[in-house]
Amino acid sequence: MNEEGTVCWCVDEAAAGERVDKYVARQGEWSRAVVQRWIEEERVTSGGRAVKANYRLQAGEKICLHVPAPVTHTIEPEAVPLDIVYEDDDVLIVNKPRGMVVHPAPGNVAGTLVNALLAHCDHLSGINGDLRPGIVHRIDKDTSGLLMVAKTDAAHESLAQQLAAHTVKREYMAIVHGKIGHAKGTIDAPIGRHPKNRKEMAVVHNNGKRAVTHFNVIEYFPDFTFVVCRLETGRTHQIRVHMAYIGHPLLGDPKYGSRKRTIVGDRISGQALHAATLGFVHPRSGEQLQFHAPVPQDMEDTLAKLRAASRG
Repeated sequence: MNEEGTVCWCVDEAAAGERVDKYVARQGEWSRAVVQRWIEEERVTSGGRAVKANYRLQAGEKICLHVPAPVTHTIEPEAVPLDIVYEDDDVLIVNKPRGMVVHPAPGNVAGTLVNALLAHCDHLSGINGDLRPGIVHRIDKDTSGLLMVAKTDAAHESLAQQLAAHTVKREYMAIVHGKIGHAKGTIDAPIGRHPKNRKEMAVVHNNGKRAVTHFNVIEYFPDFTFVVCRLETGRTHQIRVHMAYIGHPLLGDPKYGSRKRTIVGDRISGQALHAATLGFVHPRSGEQLQFHAPVPQDMEDTLAKLRAASRG
């Protein structure tokens, strides 16, 4: 069943104890990644109640899937220059500039990374649908840096599994307010929707998902710190929320940052955050790959100004 509607199954003894996401994926022509997205949207239920992806089935229970209506969008290829760091038949690594949205959304279907990828590639993974072809993970519009793109569904499944297993190396360089008191540390604090402002994320201990960020100080300035942050998990706005939570919000962050005027002014449009390092196992060859992209010019200019001010 691939059109809008509800389909249900009665769990037999052989499937008892199986994860619901795996079970549902076996019932139809859906990838496990698609089923997991539907579960997040609360489209999979048991006894009328939404279940989590890791829910274990019980013999005799009724599992229902509320299949969304297919939505057709016309996403036009756009010949936008791309900074391609690596490319083969399975994956593509792109260094996204600050200010570029990763994928289209209703009402915003032009000028995105996906539009540029469609002009560059003959094929992209279709697992995430027609609005997000090839997109395995995202970074914010005003965050620059490395993204991996899947050209095939098999590559997408492999990369998504590596992300879920926390084996993908993702390091970000950031400029934060204040002088961090420790040269390195770990922030282990759950992240979820802000209880009052649903457009923001926050550290929430009720219904938040575990989020872990490791940081190391690269350089100190009188009122700022230059750090590298390594993601163990990958929650929405994770680094931005975690650094603000410990009292060191990112320079220029419009959502979670400080509104104080600084010596660096508005040299960066958005948060001073750059996805600098990306490492993973190649889906086909099994080779361990790692890529690095230096900070963009706006961050480099800001660091130069901070260094000059430090020298007095």
